[in-house]
Formats: sequence, C-alpha cells, structure tokens
Amino acid sequence: ELDRLRQLVRIKTRHKNGIPTKDLERMIGHLDNKNHETFEESDLAMLVKKATKDLEDIDKKRKEEFKAYELEKEHLKREKLKALKEDERKAEEQKLKELEEKHKKHPKLHHPGSKDQLEEVWEESDGLSKDDFDPKTFFMLHDTNSDGVWDEEEVEALFQKELDKMYDPDAPEDDMMERYEEMSRMREHVMNEVDKNGDKLITKEEFLENTKNGDFEKDEGWQGLDEEEPFTDEELAAFEREYEQQRFQGGHAQPGEVNFQHGQGAQDDQQQLQFQQHNQQQQQHEQK
Repeated sequence: ELDRLRQLVRIKTRHKNGIPTKDLERMIGHLDNKNHETFEESDLAMLVKKATKDLEDIDKKRKEEFKAYELEKEHLKREKLKALKEDERKAEEQKLKELEEKHKKHPKLHHPGSKDQLEEVWEESDGLSKDDFDPKTFFMLHDTNSDGVWDEEEVEALFQKELDKMYDPDAPEDDMMERYEEMSRMREHVMNEVDKNGDKLITKEEFLENTKNGDFEKDEGWQGLDEEEPFTDEELAAFEREYEQQRFQGGHAQPGEVNFQHGQGAQDDQQQLQFQQHNQQQQQHEQK
C-alpha cells in the first residue's frame, strides 16, 4: 500500500507537468465512471484517498493484533506461574518484577517530531553540528528516495535513536514487538500533527510550516507503552474465555493463534519475526 502511494505521488508530479501516465492502466480503480475519456485531477484525488484509506485499515488491524499479542502474553505468563510450586512461583514473580522495573529505567524520550528530537537525529545520526540545524536541509536529507515527500517508512526512520533508548534487542526485559508498536504510534502521532491534508505523506511545505509552530520548540516528552495499560481486566477475561475455548476445540493454542476482536494474532510478517526473536532471546537468557 505504501508503494502504491509512492507511485501515485510520482504520477501526480508527471500529470501536473503534462506528461502521459501510461502506468495508470494497472492502477485504475475508484475513478469517475462517468468520464471515460480523460484522467482528471479529481480521479487522482480519489486514488490517493483509496490508498490512504487502505493504510488506515492496516494500522487499525495492527492495533488489534498488538492488543491480542499483549493479552496472550499476559495469559501465558499467568498460566506459567500457576503451574509452578509456591517457592518457584515467588522466585519467578520476583524475576519478572525486576525485569519490568529494569525496562522502565530508560532515558526520558523526546516528543516525536519536536525540534529537540529532530536535532538529536541531526547531530547523532547525520553527524552534523546541532548549532547548524536547518529544517529544509534536514527534510531533504531524510527524503531518502528523493520524491519530495516523507512517507511512513521515512518518518519511522526518524525515531530509531529514540527507540534505542527504550528497547535493546539483546535485553531480555525489552520486547521487540512493543518496540515496533511504539514506533508505529510515534509515526501516527507525527502524521496527525504535520500531515495537514491527511494523504499519509508529509511534504516539505507541510514540514517547514510545522517548524514555525510554537509547539515545535516545545518538548513535552513521550509517554511510552510502559506507562499505559494495554488492556482492561474485562478484555483479559474475555480473551481467556476465548483462548480456553479454542484450546478445548483444537488442542493447545500457540502464541499468535487466538483471534480477539477481529485481530489475527501476530500475523504480520515483520511482527511475527520480532515475536520469534523475542522468544529466542528469552530462552537464551534463561539458559544462561
């Protein structure tokens, strides 16, 4: 879907310059069916709207799957604790508590998209002097495919330094599935603040206009997932009932297999890979 949106941006540029767009034939859909003669600006707007709607649906599904993942993780943790003897259970609970507290002891996160956060990228990732920070140059540096806009992947790339403060792939207390969700939440937040026309792309003009906003100079920090409750007690109870029902009907459910509120577990390839890596890291840590 993101690639489709990138193609539309290129088409939009060529269309404005009066250059034929033959590749439209393989992307036709949601056009003005009353007009079969020409491709109009309104047709392009409908194509972009459809592409952005599809991206919104993907984000919605991602949130559902992440909640299902967190519910399943909590359920499996409780099941494991219940199966232990009392002294073993207390030791395991203490170990889990220490890991949770260790995870929370990370540096304060910058507000995504704030001047302080972008200047940190400018200085540490780009290797430039903080005193020379220039929004226009920064935008061009991070428009990695040089199409004149920031897409979702380019925006997410801006947060990797910030995420490194909170999530270490080699630390057993840090969950890489949560890192992926944290990154997506940051991206959605910045898009909502900067992408004024809602096309899931940030133009240079939108970015520069945002830097003139007084809020750009403010850094209110960022409330991470470790400061929020991912689900309610009622949602956990409902999940456990469904989990037990599926286990009863088809044997023991494996992580990521339980459906919950239309979520399909960790089915996204990238999320599933991170889930597997996290499990391997946990097992290696326990062996050590």
